[in-house]
Amino acid sequence: MKEQDQISNPADQPPSSGAKSDDGASHGTTHFGFRDVGLEEKPHLVRDVFSSVAGRYDLMNDLMSGGIHRLWKATLIDWLAPRAGIRHLDVAGGTGDIAFRTLERLGEERPGRVAVCDYTPEMLVVGRDRAIDRGYINEIDWACGDAQELPFRRRSWDAYTIAFGLRNVTDIDRALSEAHRVLKPGGHFLCLEFSHVVLPIFNQLYDLYSFNVLPAMGAAITGDREAYAYLVESIRRFPPQEELKARMEAAGFKVTSYKNLSGGIAAIHSGWRV
Repeated sequence: MKEQDQISNPADQPPSSGAKSDDGASHGTTHFGFRDVGLEEKPHLVRDVFSSVAGRYDLMNDLMSGGIHRLWKATLIDWLAPRAGIRHLDVAGGTGDIAFRTLERLGEERPGRVAVCDYTPEMLVVGRDRAIDRGYINEIDWACGDAQELPFRRRSWDAYTIAFGLRNVTDIDRALSEAHRVLKPGGHFLCLEFSHVVLPIFNQLYDLYSFNVLPAMGAAITGDREAYAYLVESIRRFPPQEELKARMEAAGFKVTSYKNLSGGIAAIHSGWRV
C-alpha cells in the first residue's frame, strides 16, 4: 500500500474478530478497561474516548502523570537519538508531540522524515493544527490507520515509536508484529507506556490517586469522567514490564530491554529488528 502523506479516513471496519486477542480475551471478547466487550466493539469505544478528549489530550497526560510525561518523552527521544536522514514513524501520536520532538532534535535543517499514524481523526486534526502553528508545513506526513494493520510498506522505516498508545489496541501481539514488519533491518522499536509500579508502598498511593483523584479531575476539567476512568483501568490491564518484553521477542525483536521511569509508573521498552 502506498505510504500516506495526509489525513485519510480510517477503515470503516475494525480488525477481524478472528484475530488473536490479548490479555485473557477469549470467545470473541476482550477488555475495555475492566469491562469485557466484543472484539469488534473495542476499536469504536477507544476511538470515542479519544475523540472526546482530543482537544485536551496534553492536559490529560499532564493530569495522569503530574506533568512528568514531558520528561518521560524527552527520555524516549534521548534513547531514539534521531540522526540525519532518519525515517521515523510515530504510531498513536495524533497530536504530534513525539514527532515535534524528533524534528526539534534534528535541528533547523530537519534532514529527516517523520510520519504520524493515529486511529482517531480528531487527534490528527489537533496535531496538524499544532504542526502548522510550529511552522512544520511539509515535514510531517499524517495518516489515519490502525496499529494492528499499518498502511505502510514492509521494511520502510528506521524507527517506530508508540507513546501511551499500545495499551489501547485490541491485540497487542498483532500491533507488535506490524511494528516489526514495517521496520527496516536495523530498525529501532521504542514503546513508552504507563506500566506497573515496582515500589510496594508507592504502588498503594498510586492506586489511591489513580482510581479516586484522576476521574474526579477529569470530570471537573473535561466533563468526561468515564474517559478518565477507562484510561486508568487500561493501565492496570496492560502487561507487566517483563511480559511485554517477552511478547516483543515473540514478535521477532532482538536485543530487547526496558527502563522503568518514576518507579515504574511508566516504562520505555526497546527492541531492534535484525
